[in-house]
Amino acid sequence: MDNSVTNTARLLWAGLRTLLVLTAVTGVLYPLAVTGVAQGFFNDKANGSRIRVDGRVVGSSLIGQAYNLPLEEGQETPEPDLRWFQGRPQNGLGTNSVNTRYELILSGATNRSGDNGAVDGACPKDPAQAEEATLCRWVVAARAAVVKDNSVNGHTVEEVPADAVTSSGSGLDPHISPQYAGIQVHRVAERNGLSVDQVQALVDGHTEGRVLGFVGEPRVNVLELNIALGQLVTRS
Repeated sequence: MDNSVTNTARLLWAGLRTLLVLTAVTGVLYPLAVTGVAQGFFNDKANGSRIRVDGRVVGSSLIGQAYNLPLEEGQETPEPDLRWFQGRPQNGLGTNSVNTRYELILSGATNRSGDNGAVDGACPKDPAQAEEATLCRWVVAARAAVVKDNSVNGHTVEEVPADAVTSSGSGLDPHISPQYAGIQVHRVAERNGLSVDQVQALVDGHTEGRVLGFVGEPRVNVLELNIALGQLVTRS
């Protein structure tokens, strides 16, 4: 009996020591080491890739923002502020989440497929099929709005890129394609009293190439572009 108690106590003590050592190593030392390396060598990324203007954090280069006018009485959905470049639609956050305006509470895709509700490549006119054509209706409505908003000063928008009418998988993509930025140039120039060449130069200067030259597609960070736009407007 004494040997049994002694062996049990010895095993429990060995287990407790193992637990304490592993807790110290994996729960304290390892996190501290990783945090130290991150802060020392990747400080900006480790702290959320925050963007500052005049010493104030205005957002993250990793998270999209909405550029809308204040809600008016009776409005449920704000109108876009057309002085600024607009990002991708936020339908990716959908009705299954409380995050509908880049508010970072949740993110997620619509789970709508590319042929959602389309019949022979077009949205169905039958109201009975409307619920099954949600994505189709979103895209058609978004395209009409993009064409209307950006057809200014005799400049007519005809080809609309996919990212102008569809949200990203997370709904939080901070980037748009150079093509989508390009079709907004005339409208942004007109709204801000700038020349088309000035605004186009901003887009060109903020267009990032493929990662390592071959991964992904060229892209434009909307927040960084709009910050540069605001600075240009202030100087003009």
